[in-house]
Amino acid sequence: MRLHVAEHPLITHKLTVLRDERTPSPVFRQLTEELVTLLAYEATRSVRVEPIEIQTPVTTTTGVKISEPRPLVVPILRAGLGMLEGMVTLLPTAEVGFLGMARNEETLEPTTYAERLPDDLSDRQCFVLDPMLATGGSLGAAIEFLFDRGAQDVTAICILGAPEGVAAIEKQVEGRDVTLVLGALDERLNEKGYIVPGLGDAGDRLYGTV
Repeated sequence: MRLHVAEHPLITHKLTVLRDERTPSPVFRQLTEELVTLLAYEATRSVRVEPIEIQTPVTTTTGVKISEPRPLVVPILRAGLGMLEGMVTLLPTAEVGFLGMARNEETLEPTTYAERLPDDLSDRQCFVLDPMLATGGSLGAAIEFLFDRGAQDVTAICILGAPEGVAAIEKQVEGRDVTLVLGALDERLNEKGYIVPGLGDAGDRLYGTV
């Protein structure tokens, strides 16, 4: 597994505002979108492209275009939806699938309650969106789900991660082509499985408490 922790002053600045408990949901959503676009820039460095010949106003030249089959972006519901717009802003030709996963707050184990994905993901580059990598349960289950569908190249994008979650994902995906992109790697998990210092529950802060 390849781990990339983004180190950029704009990312750190936006993260600081996201962490602040006084930041209201509309601002939180807007900053999340902007932040994910910055993280997506890092995450798509190895996106597959193929050559294409074009005509400029001066002459012909060879450039590149996104290869077929197109990349697949998979937000993990519900909080991952808040990251989708920032991702497709940078990668508008990507297709979008969905995985609905929830964490049991007592066992901390993930359960899948919905999915909308192609049956065959062979030779597809998949980008999974999940704001918080805490225990690694939900993200690990999502990555496993994609590999079971035939995916061979998965990149996960998270706003924040904890060392425990990173270690869990690394152990689970051993031998597979997985890249993990984080906005920041925080200190630890607390006794309730929340990231410290973190930013609280990303879903609640994006959309309010349900």
